[in-house]
Amino acid sequence: MLEQIDKDGTCHIKTAVGTKLRPASELVIITDPDKAMSAVEINGDRVYITEAEANALTVAGATDGRKHLKATDSGSAI
Repeated sequence: MLEQIDKDGTCHIKTAVGTKLRPASELVIITDPDKAMSAVEINGDRVYITEAEANALTVAGATDGRKHLKATDSGSAI
């Protein structure tokens, strides 16, 4: 879960082992096709985020690697 983004682009992301700080430029937003959710990976842990959080991260400088699933795609929730 995204807790906050500082003015300098530092992202505070809540993980299972506490809050991690990462520059937005180091983050890649992905799509988990099994859950049909966006996520970022930090230290090998996948942290699921909302679409609003994903959009905020891309504005801050994260790479948007999301794939928009369609009903005809395998793994699509539609």
